[in-house]
Amino acid sequence: MRFDIVTIFPGLFAGIFEHGVIKRAVAGGLVEVLTHDLRDFAHDRHRTVDDRPFGGGEGMVLKPEPLAEALEAIGATAKAERDLARESVVLLSAQGKKFTQATARELAKLDRVVLICGRYEGVDERVNELLADRELSIGDYVLSGGELGAAVIVDATMRLLPGVLGNEASSHFESFGRSEAELVLEEDEAEAGGAPRSTYGSGGLLDYPHYTRPVEFGGLTVPEVLSSGNHELIRRWRRERAIEKTLRNRPDLLEFAVLTEKERTFLRSLDDQIPSSIDRHRP
Repeated sequence: MRFDIVTIFPGLFAGIFEHGVIKRAVAGGLVEVLTHDLRDFAHDRHRTVDDRPFGGGEGMVLKPEPLAEALEAIGATAKAERDLARESVVLLSAQGKKFTQATARELAKLDRVVLICGRYEGVDERVNELLADRELSIGDYVLSGGELGAAVIVDATMRLLPGVLGNEASSHFESFGRSEAELVLEEDEAEAGGAPRSTYGSGGLLDYPHYTRPVEFGGLTVPEVLSSGNHELIRRWRRERAIEKTLRNRPDLLEFAVLTEKERTFLRSLDDQIPSSIDRHRP
């Protein structure tokens, strides 16, 4: 998979992509990440890529011409001819749709993603209309530019690709992971003679709490169930703790969570103020 990042600060990505999982994925030939300096496509001696906004107002706006030339130079397919099943051009903007794990899974199916990093007060809207396929934001806050958002999207998307993580199941059994119904297993572990899985597809919930050695730290001990060897009990405990943590930290996620009737009953036992929409969800 290839990522192209168009930015006025290409050097900003050097440290980010030279460590950890991204570095290993690039070194292993699984991912290609290229940065392109937008100022290389300006034609005045000051390498100007922005101008004042029509209608007045604060700040400066990125011009459409340098961005159009940049996309043409790096070989991005024209929007009218683009195969959206293989390639996508993304504009990073505070006005965009929120980037989620589901979005990362969509992008991970593509061969190429081009990320345009917004800056200043914004980007000429014609870039969104004529060049980009989607406009994304990584959260409900404003950054100085789209570079950090681009790095987030590369990391979140790239780690879903086959071979990038040491254990591919890691991307399934974590916060915002897929539901049990969505996970396709090659064989039934019980029939294969192995222990049943003690993890559970989160179905959009937050991940369950994790523990490691030592058993006791700061007066707190690891829950006994995790040392019981009973995978079914461990699985149920983890699922309930995930529901509990989601209720405490991100109750908004419960509106769309995939829950069984028993899990909904457990949820009500934690808090009587459960959104009524929970009752409408199918297991």
